[in-house]
Amino acid sequence: MTLYLQARDLACERDGRLPFDALNLALAPGAMLRVCGPNGSGKSTLLRVLAGLMAPAQGEVERSAPWLWLGHAAGINEHLSAEENLAWLSALPGNAPSRAALWQALAAVGLAGYEDVPCHTLSAGQKRRVALARLHLPSAPLWLLDEPFTALDAQAVGALEAHLVAHCEGGGAVVLTTHHALALRPARYSELELAA
Repeated sequence: MTLYLQARDLACERDGRLPFDALNLALAPGAMLRVCGPNGSGKSTLLRVLAGLMAPAQGEVERSAPWLWLGHAAGINEHLSAEENLAWLSALPGNAPSRAALWQALAAVGLAGYEDVPCHTLSAGQKRRVALARLHLPSAPLWLLDEPFTALDAQAVGALEAHLVAHCEGGGAVVLTTHHALALRPARYSELELAA
């Protein structure tokens, strides 16, 4: 079976403690893994290790597919417009989407008409949507998303859930951290509960 992501015997040390130890997981195309647990349980730390942004104290992570990382913070420049931010974020892995594609992605997250607006004038939810618009451009099959539902209203939450399910059903895979209980889930769905 093809695996996009596999972690073996993972442990991570943070502030002199082990948020997780001897952790194993595997993610195949079409699968979604929701990492949950109380604040401080190591959810974001685990995602950073899976993305290669942080080295584990032990164990190894294998990624056989390109991945897209969206962190807990929106990660946008408040002085740039929504379009400029999305163009810059999309160019990082070497992509150069057209202006039409950028505007389509922004429209898909409810930001039609805000393309040229400086991000410092947007609400927290709108800033989050700018970052999430990357998920509506051609991208990697493996998505690693840290708290993607932060600051979103109910309509945006439902749209994002549907988009994540469609990505999985199209052969992609998603690992996400969230306190949000998902109403929509792909057929290959699992949860990993981390303890405090």
